[in-house]
Amino acid sequence: MRAETTREAAAVLHRGSNQTGVRAYNERLVLSLLWRGAPLTKTEIARLTGLSAQAASVIVRHLEADGLVRRGTPQRGRVGQPSVPMSLDPDGAYAIGVKIGRRSTDVVLVDFLGRVRAQHAIAYPYPQLAAVLGFIDRTVDDLVAGLGVGAQRLAGAGIATPFEIWSWSDIVGAPPGAMDDWREADVRGHLAERLARPVGLHNDANAACAAEILFGGRERVGDALTIFVGTFVGGGLALNDGLFVGRNGNAAAIGSLPLRGPDGRPRQLLDEASLLHLERKLERVGIDTSGIWRAQGDWSAFEPHLTAWIEQAGAGLAMAIVSAAALVEIETAVVDGIFPAAVRDRLIDATAREMARLPATGIVMPALRAGAVGPVARALGAAGLALSERYLIDQNTLMRARVGG
Repeated sequence: MRAETTREAAAVLHRGSNQTGVRAYNERLVLSLLWRGAPLTKTEIARLTGLSAQAASVIVRHLEADGLVRRGTPQRGRVGQPSVPMSLDPDGAYAIGVKIGRRSTDVVLVDFLGRVRAQHAIAYPYPQLAAVLGFIDRTVDDLVAGLGVGAQRLAGAGIATPFEIWSWSDIVGAPPGAMDDWREADVRGHLAERLARPVGLHNDANAACAAEILFGGRERVGDALTIFVGTFVGGGLALNDGLFVGRNGNAAAIGSLPLRGPDGRPRQLLDEASLLHLERKLERVGIDTSGIWRAQGDWSAFEPHLTAWIEQAGAGLAMAIVSAAALVEIETAVVDGIFPAAVRDRLIDATAREMARLPATGIVMPALRAGAVGPVARALGAAGLALSERYLIDQNTLMRARVGG
């Protein structure tokens, strides 16, 4: 599976009969404002967008007729007619997100507010194409059937996966040749045909970054390195609140960042800060590692090896973050992963301690914070990108509109 742009997929967009009018830039702008903020009145929408009051009113009426926005409780106590706040209708649109990973596959159904309506997952020692496709097909069919008449509001889907997933077969312990059929697999095309909707294909770490941008709360992301720790560690880059994926869709691939190991030999960050690395440490001492892939589990049984891994991973992440800050002046480094929140917070603390020890002359150190999305970030981000491509404008443009207002 190789990177393909969602813009190409959008050329064959399938729309429900009551949504065919959602094309105009101004409509996308209004939806984007409502997506990122609190409910807005028509007057506030006009002020923030620079549209006339009449134009804003017409656009809002169209969006309301299309079922994409809904009215709130009128605000009384002011001179004249009461103002009516408008917000996105959660049932106005849906998207499916699929994360195909080296140890598991997740499928989520997301509504227009980014809330996960349904979530399904399978785990495995390594991904086998037929089994993964079978799971995706069954799950997607069930999700669409469960929407009933709401299926016409399915905007599309997104797939988040490590690019060239077959190249990791030796590292994840797959038998020789067992993952070779992924080389020619067109999972994006397969799912697009099944859904009759556009489907995007994204690097999994970039999708996690998109989830933080789109669903991480009202605090703007700005310029940030987002780090997601899963089977391996990956990164995404946000610039001015927009996802920067690079020429090949693989920007901020920090897992491949070269480091110097304790023995002086070159290593990569994925050798220091990945859960596969922790899993193998635990297996060597006979500890059951099944709980490592359950983000809400109790990890106390992994001590003292967990503490040692956290310190080692924190040192590697600190190097990656400071290097990124030297290159692109990131404001923030966001750390998330498929571990319990308490483990994530300990990792952030260890990273902060290591950052304080590194030479930083000429570097403005970024702030460190926890991700707001959690283990579902990659699948959620893939679904969010499908909604964004269908209904929203570029987030950089949105921020200019908000600042200008």
